[in-house]
Amino acid sequence: IYHYMYISINNNKFNCKVVSNSKDIAEGMMGKTFDNFDGMFFIMPNDTEQSFWMKNCIVPLDIVFISKNIINDISPNCPPCKTEDCPTYHGEGGFVLELPAGTCRELGLKIGDVVDFN
Repeated sequence: IYHYMYISINNNKFNCKVVSNSKDIAEGMMGKTFDNFDGMFFIMPNDTEQSFWMKNCIVPLDIVFISKNIINDISPNCPPCKTEDCPTYHGEGGFVLELPAGTCRELGLKIGDVVDFN
């Protein structure tokens, strides 16, 4: 069962599906689209370097790395990958937010922006 929460960045509010256990974190957006939610919010086990990939994803994503409540890094427009040697995207943070590709550019989200976890 998934939990949902709202996250706000620069007056933009996202209804996010929350994942925090290792199975759900590993699965992430594999085979999923954004039907009834705006983003997937990962609560990582520790606030350190994180590594994400797009294996078996079906939609391109912006991957936003958040340390405490500040955007620390953004990997924009990450394409889906169907092979075994998918590229990885790295950033520091205890939280990771995956949004539809282009969202960060469209809304002007950038490194240093404050994230409000309602």
